[in-house]
Amino acid sequence: MQHLTKIADIDIIRLHDEQEAAVYRPSFVGAYQTIFSEPPYNELFYPYEAEGVLARTLQTPDHIALLAVRGITVVGFGFAVPLAHRKDVAREVQGLLPIQPTYYLSELGMLNKVRGLGLGGELIRLRLEMINRAKYSHVLLRTSATRHAGYDMYLKRGFQDIGVYMEVHSRRIDGQVTTDRRLFLSQVL
Repeated sequence: MQHLTKIADIDIIRLHDEQEAAVYRPSFVGAYQTIFSEPPYNELFYPYEAEGVLARTLQTPDHIALLAVRGITVVGFGFAVPLAHRKDVAREVQGLLPIQPTYYLSELGMLNKVRGLGLGGELIRLRLEMINRAKYSHVLLRTSATRHAGYDMYLKRGFQDIGVYMEVHSRRIDGQVTTDRRLFLSQVL
């Protein structure tokens, strides 16, 4: 585990493997479920699904896994992986972006109680800073097509809407499975 910075009473740390993540896993699961159950996503994730997101990220070569924590309590996270390791996403942008030299900002979330402190912007900045520019020339992310504060935050940080949408099937907090639209934003590093 590597301590990167502190905002107010919140530490931002980098995890390298599942052993380092073990103490944070239960709190990450709760934070992940809470964050994505809120608008604009309103999604229901079971604990094993949230654990799987963390485990898959940590098992991916060249990953970046950042947690915003108070002690061992996770209040936010930002993950990123090489796009080539996310075949489902790469398929959607093939022909528009080069797959091998593109990095994918796969997850970003903060609990409501810590929003407005600049954590989201800092997690974006840190991930962009950590990407190996000798290997990667582009960065991609996917966000809700429903306009929200996150969309504007990305635009302010130099991301551009590339006009590509993806339909995502998700289990909602009411138990129904529905489809919602996600859009892609990109930036040249």
